[in-house]
Amino acid sequence: MPHYKTQLKNEAATDALGRCLARQLVPGLVIYLHGDLGAGKTALTRALLHAAGYEGHVKSPTYTLAEPYEVQLSGQTVTIMHFDLYRMTSPEEFLEAGFRDVFNHSTICVVEWPENGDGVLPAPDLEVFLTVAGTGRHVELRALSEKGSACLNQLNFAPNL
Repeated sequence: MPHYKTQLKNEAATDALGRCLARQLVPGLVIYLHGDLGAGKTALTRALLHAAGYEGHVKSPTYTLAEPYEVQLSGQTVTIMHFDLYRMTSPEEFLEAGFRDVFNHSTICVVEWPENGDGVLPAPDLEVFLTVAGTGRHVELRALSEKGSACLNQLNFAPNL
């Protein structure tokens, strides 16, 4: 499966990556975002959502665990669910909240802190690893399915902003 590594020099480069990823969104895609606090997971998601056409405020769902956003993709209304599992104390919380049903063929799911849902989260199509590096970030994207491979194979990202 393909993978991609690069350096994001600043927040503008993180936004640019989010915009590029937004152009590859397809219903049913599951993206896991890995990284420490402040690594840029929410910033990347915010850029992705805005580039996908969401015009409102994008907040981190740290306390609600999930926030839905409706966008238009190829003339079809699609829900993007943004999960932040940082405050989840056990994977069972994910199941008790009924979130597993949200992972389906028509919803796009972006999950921050997926390791807190180990064992109950559906497998991702794409994993994004963000690591703070000075004023920028190292980023690695790994495809884990055909959908993830298609996303990475079509990604047209130039990080040198």
